[in-house]
Parts: sequence; structure tokens; C-alpha cells
Amino acid sequence: MPRIVVIGSANADLVLDIDHRPAAGETVLGSDLVVTPGGKGANQAVAAGRLGGDVAFVGCVGDDGYGELLRRSLTDAGVDVTHLRTVPGASGNAIILLTPDGENSIIVSPSANRRVTEELVEESRAAWAGAAVMVLQLEIPLATVAHAATTAHAAGVRVILNAAPAAALPPEVLAAADPLVVNESEAAFLLGGVPAAAAEPGGAAATAVALLDLGPRSVVLTLGADGAVLAARGAEPGHVPARKVTAVDTTGAGDAFVGALAVELADGRDLRTAVERATDVAAVAVGRRGAQASYPAREEVR
Repeated sequence: MPRIVVIGSANADLVLDIDHRPAAGETVLGSDLVVTPGGKGANQAVAAGRLGGDVAFVGCVGDDGYGELLRRSLTDAGVDVTHLRTVPGASGNAIILLTPDGENSIIVSPSANRRVTEELVEESRAAWAGAAVMVLQLEIPLATVAHAATTAHAAGVRVILNAAPAAALPPEVLAAADPLVVNESEAAFLLGGVPAAAAEPGGAAATAVALLDLGPRSVVLTLGADGAVLAARGAEPGHVPARKVTAVDTTGAGDAFVGALAVELADGRDLRTAVERATDVAAVAVGRRGAQASYPAREEVR
């Protein structure tokens, strides 16, 4: 029985290096196109698998060459793909524009990811019903996320909900999250535009507490180079600083963090310890090119 089940997206990342992001009406020359495996769900599953987690992935890919690329990357990381369905049509794609500072802009075309349905969640029940942790994100239909989160929570499975990309979430979905993982912009969206105040640790802590008031059992607010703030019911919020590294490519670093968090929580670590170890994994990932290609094995993190 897998201890971690990730239900989510799988995308082929189409990566272009550019000098700067284009303004309205501007044409910018880029590098040669590089295609790598990605997608928030698949990224998190691969990150957890490379760290030694016992992981299964539930999702959909198209019957194209990208679908084979995505399936192979998951299996190479030791992820169980029994419930990875191949559907007619195109696999999901993400167009990633990468600037010299390591930051990126991303446009996602969901394609096959739209076929990750409530029915597929039920068909894969044997994989997740006895798992320690279920990981969800929002690159698949929200109805599917809602069904998976509430059903898994009712079955006693711990739900890690990475609310990205930002979307309005029903109260019952937020109530199932333990933790809710968001970055500053996603936090601002959920709070109706209230800034996360990342430059002020106290302000970020207040934001985490405000997110906690929305209903989740715990919250992890990621702050990039400023680390992360965590909050849980009945405890004071805490700050975990980031490792000081030179960022080469931030693509998929948040997914590396979530995948590592899942491994640590599935192994019984407390939330702070899990966040500290996930921060170490993300620090390794941002120092390398690519998303899944940047994810370390446990030995490298040590």
C-alpha cells in the first residue's frame, strides 16, 4: 500500500530562456526550445519518489510522445503509475519563460489533465484509501480536488493541499487541508488581496494565522528566499529560514518542497521538522536547471 498518493497534473514543460519578459506587443528572441517532464502533480510525485518515498500517482496523459515522456519520468523515480491513465489527445503542456535571475513566467495548457475526474479518483481508491498522505494541487478540475480531499479526509488520510494555481476553494476543502500550502500570491488571493508582507516575519505570521482562520488544520506559507512560515491550531506560528543559495532556476522548486513535505509527514515527522527538511530539498532544486531534473535524492540532501 503506497504511503503517499499524489493526485494531480502531468505536463510537458516547454522551456525558453529569454533576456527579459516581453511587454505588451513586444517580440523577444529566446533560446532553443527545451522539453522536460513537469506538471505540479507529477513534479511532487517525482520529488517524493527520489527522496525514497513510497509514492503512487493518479492522473492522465495524452496518447502522444509527451505522454510517454511523462510516464517514463515517473517510473524512473520509482513512482507507481498503475493509476496513470492514457487518454486520447494531447498531454498537458506548460510554456515556461526563464529569465537570467532564475525566475520564470508560466502558461499552462491543461489538455489531458482535464480528464482527471471524480470517477478516476474512485477507481484509484484502493491506492489511496489506506495511505498516510494524499497530495493535491489545482491544475486538475476543482470538482475532482474537492471530491478527493473530502473523501480522503473522511477516510482518515492526511491531505496536503497545495492551492496552486490560485483558485477559490469551498470551506469543506479548506477544512480537509493539513497543511494548506501556498505562496504569497496564492495567500493574497485566498484572503481577498491582503498582502503577505513577506519582508516582515511578523506580517507573514499574521498572514499564516489569517489563512488558518479560513478552516485548514495547518498552514505553510512559503516565502521564497525568506523561507516559510507555519501555523497550526493551538500553537504559535513559526518561521523556518531558507538556505542561502544562488538561484539558477526556480521552476518546480515549490513542488520539490511539497514532495519533500509529503515524505516527512508520511514518515511521522512533526510539521516544523517536515518544513525544515523540505526547505533543504528546495534549496538544492533551485541551484539546478529544470523541474524534475533538479530534484535530489535523499543522500544529496544529507
